[in-house]
Amino acid sequence: MRYRPTVAVIDLDAVRHNVRALDREGTAYMAVVKANGYGHGAVPIARAALEAGAAWLGVALVEEGIALREAGIAAPVLVLTEFPRGSEKEALAADLTPVLYTEEGIEGLAEAAETLGRRARAHVKVDTGMHRVGLLADLAEGFLERAAERLEVEGILTHFAKSEAPDDPATRQQLSTFGRLLTGLSERGLRPRVCHAANTAASMVIPESRLDLVRIGIGTYGVAPDPSLAGFADLRPAMSLRSRVSLVKRIGRGHAVSYGFTYRLSRDANIAMVPVGYADGFARSLSNRARVLIRGQRYPVVGTVTMDQLLVDCGDDPVEAGDEVVLWGRQGEDEILVEDVAAWWGTIGYEVVCAVSERVPREYLHG
Repeated sequence: MRYRPTVAVIDLDAVRHNVRALDREGTAYMAVVKANGYGHGAVPIARAALEAGAAWLGVALVEEGIALREAGIAAPVLVLTEFPRGSEKEALAADLTPVLYTEEGIEGLAEAAETLGRRARAHVKVDTGMHRVGLLADLAEGFLERAAERLEVEGILTHFAKSEAPDDPATRQQLSTFGRLLTGLSERGLRPRVCHAANTAASMVIPESRLDLVRIGIGTYGVAPDPSLAGFADLRPAMSLRSRVSLVKRIGRGHAVSYGFTYRLSRDANIAMVPVGYADGFARSLSNRARVLIRGQRYPVVGTVTMDQLLVDCGDDPVEAGDEVVLWGRQGEDEILVEDVAAWWGTIGYEVVCAVSERVPREYLHG
């Protein structure tokens, strides 16, 4: 049962379109559905992406992978880190594949696999310059040799730090480092069959980075990885956040509204209350910055965004309780993009969609 009108509407046809727009012949597509599908819902997104041609799914947590299996999804699932110690048996029983980069990771996975009477698959992650998780490139050959003694090393990967900046040489330097490593591995007969490096941004602007598999996160959801890359692919936003006006008050000139009186009216105005707040993921830092759509027009969010509500200054324009409010998405001839909200917030589109909390119902279109 749902009473409050606030809802995140997810267009699964947009997801399917985005997979097809970013897919390329000869390179497999991994839809990254970690963090509950970037706030969109991991299971519906995974199913839509697989229907559109994705071959792999990527998650961050063992628990996320198990949830996909419990939903009946059988596609290959790569956990993008090592399995936490103690989770290996459950992860292997769910047919999840980890990424490895430590000796402890090899040992824990191999021991669990031997207990289960099987040979586990794994991908090895190489740090080519991002310096987060991953094995330093000059240690990779020996690591792969040791891993291959006890495991099936199915893949090898790296991750780019600045692929959203195509004119910066960093990504091509990382790719060059990775390429030299792959050449050396090939010469020694150690190269795994699945080599991957590209994320959404790299897959768009550095085609030579696509290799055997691309890991597409934010692009699957129709959000550009950076405003500078808008238009590099034909992406359609998958999520819109919508609500309805709950109350309208005519507030006089000189009065201030909401906590802290951070907005004072310079003229009489119709102030609309909307039941959305920072507990829903519409950040407090959007106070006096964001815009919303009501009756096809943009209006400013005014005063402090509170936990459950925000206020909109509609001036002298007519507005009534029950009118639809679009916080991002299309209404009439106008559209507020996730990227617009990110700019007002001072963050990136990834955070905007991931921030939509569990108390906001997801409504799926074209499921």
